[in-house]
Amino acid sequence: MEHGGLDHGGLIELTLIAVAGISAQWLGWRFRIPSILPLIAAGLALGPLSGVLDPDDLFGQILPSLVSLAVAVILFEGGLNLKLPELREVGSELVALVTLGAFVTWTSVSLLAHYLLGFAWPLSILLGSVLVVTGPTVVMPLLRHLRLGGRTGSLLKWEGIVIDPIGATLAVLVFEAISSSPGGGILGPSLAAVAITLFNGAVFGIVGGFFTVALLRYFWVPGYLRNAVVLMMVLALFTLSNVIQAESGLLTVTVYGVFLANQKSVSIREVVEFKEDLQVLLLSLVFITLAARLTMDDLLLFD
Repeated sequence: MEHGGLDHGGLIELTLIAVAGISAQWLGWRFRIPSILPLIAAGLALGPLSGVLDPDDLFGQILPSLVSLAVAVILFEGGLNLKLPELREVGSELVALVTLGAFVTWTSVSLLAHYLLGFAWPLSILLGSVLVVTGPTVVMPLLRHLRLGGRTGSLLKWEGIVIDPIGATLAVLVFEAISSSPGGGILGPSLAAVAITLFNGAVFGIVGGFFTVALLRYFWVPGYLRNAVVLMMVLALFTLSNVIQAESGLLTVTVYGVFLANQKSVSIREVVEFKEDLQVLLLSLVFITLAARLTMDDLLLFD
């Protein structure tokens, strides 16, 4: 569809993502169901079922990077909701969930993939490591729908956010171990990758937090740029950390969000409200885009 030399196909697809995404979120609220269900349904309807939306054609090579940046902002917004006093209440349970719980999930999924689905052991182990992650993109909408409070709500909120960088790092290490040549020695590089990830998350997240607080506290940026500057910092810290060590940016933006949420020097209420609004749009983008990437052949596998 062209007019005046311009192709409006991409414009229509982008608008459809926004309209379908917000409509799906409204349907979730109206009928009191988790919003991820109508979001996935909308993505399937626009993608494999109708062929109206083709994310790979629309976004091209930048699609993985676009989704990664969206997840980074969502994870940062989740970090803004994490209060350290809550951690003192659920710390032991959280450690158990992200260590023993993650190991049980990894092992169980790997065994099921191998013996039930017939996958080779390397692929089964890799799939198990990927599915360790619950993630804020799934957990946070569910918690908003269920309105859980107290220790249970705090624990699930912390677990859903903390497990994301842990699971991403685990998946990368497993993939590198599988891809490496036999006898090449993966223990040393794996330990180095974990160390770099932890270092990046702590240093970049905390230093970025101090820098942002200074910008806001001493009025080095005007009020109308505060939210934009924080968003810029999220994207910059995530990208810088990932360039140094793959998937370490998730931990960096989580630490950055937790730091800003728990510092007492400046108010970040406007930042929190802005990121909550932005999260709604980004969740719509992520779920609809990923669901629309499926093909009819993929769906028939579940027939």
